[in-house]
Amino acid sequence: MGLMHYNGWGVKQDYNEAFKWYNRAAGQNYVLAQLMLGVMQYKNEDYSEAAKWYSKAAEQGNVWAQLELGLMYENGKGVMQDKSEAFKWYSKAAEQGQANAQFILGRMYENGDGVVQNKPKAAKWYSQSAEQGIPGAQYNLANMYYKGDGVRQDFSEAFKLYSKLAEHEDADAQFMMGLMYEKGEGVKQDIYEAAKLYIKAKAQGYAKAQCKIGDMYYNGTGMPQSNSEALKCYTQAAEQGLAEAQFKLGGMYYHGEGMLWGSKSEAFNWYSKAAEQGHAKAQFNVGVMYAKGEGVRQNNQEALKWYRMAAEQGLVEAQYNIGLMYHEGEGVRQDYPEALKWFHKAAEQGDGLAQYNLGHMYYSGEGVRRNQSEAVIWWRKAAQQGDKNAQSALKKLGETW
Repeated sequence: MGLMHYNGWGVKQDYNEAFKWYNRAAGQNYVLAQLMLGVMQYKNEDYSEAAKWYSKAAEQGNVWAQLELGLMYENGKGVMQDKSEAFKWYSKAAEQGQANAQFILGRMYENGDGVVQNKPKAAKWYSQSAEQGIPGAQYNLANMYYKGDGVRQDFSEAFKLYSKLAEHEDADAQFMMGLMYEKGEGVKQDIYEAAKLYIKAKAQGYAKAQCKIGDMYYNGTGMPQSNSEALKCYTQAAEQGLAEAQFKLGGMYYHGEGMLWGSKSEAFNWYSKAAEQGHAKAQFNVGVMYAKGEGVRQNNQEALKWYRMAAEQGLVEAQYNIGLMYHEGEGVRQDYPEALKWFHKAAEQGDGLAQYNLGHMYYSGEGVRRNQSEAVIWWRKAAQQGDKNAQSALKKLGETW
């Protein structure tokens, strides 16, 4: 009777009457009635009552109630938030084959959310959910195969899963298939097929695909070379907040590419947006523009701040520039030990200028005890990269490279 009144089957639809009949049946421990009371109370936003009835049905093994109760514990609706309790109920539903619960369980194992992180178990649950057609599980499992994360890396398996999703116009999957065609991962390399897939994803407003098509126009690979078209694509992606596109758009404004004339202030604007998102090369460029006073008032302290952000991410150019600022006392108090530290970082990454300057500091005893042998080591590394100053310094010492 409850279902008839709830759905209007053979009688006038009447939720109050349905609630009355469900309540009677639930009082006799009828599991479906308990589930439906949970549903109705949830819709009425009486979450504590919903949790009560879901709990009764879940304890009797109802898979939908177990799933809903897990969601309530995960989100703290009607009950105190408790990820461990959520995990318990998701597990019960997943073990009964509930596809959404299997997907959520995979996510919890993947992220270590409410349970100790376990990537192989995440893959196991994603796989079971994916077989039942849950798109999120298919995508996450594909990513795991693509990266070899929790499973043996298998580009072919990743491509197969992405393909299933792409058939339903999934932009994430279209983008990943495009990437695989571009790189020849799990499929024969085909830049034109990559372009087709990127275009499909781009048509759905997918920022990474917009940026990729921008790259193709800019470089003339897979698309006819066109700076103006590249500019349009980068702008679309940049306006969605994609840091890589913001960085590239900044470069186009800086160099005046795809437009009648450039704009240093507009370049600074876009570099800054990318830099604020942690894009290391953009942080470096913001530093350069502050140092030169391009598009912004000259400020060595700001330059140093942004160089440092990029350097801490390992960007060699920024490490070198910090070393130079401390060595020359540009915008900071001259500090040879600090210069030595940053030249070392850049030199160890193979930067020839840093290697030469580091050799010079060892040779001259700047910020460190004079050490000709150490100077020769670094000059030799720089000379082997074609640094003329290093080669000249070695010649004077009668050293070869």
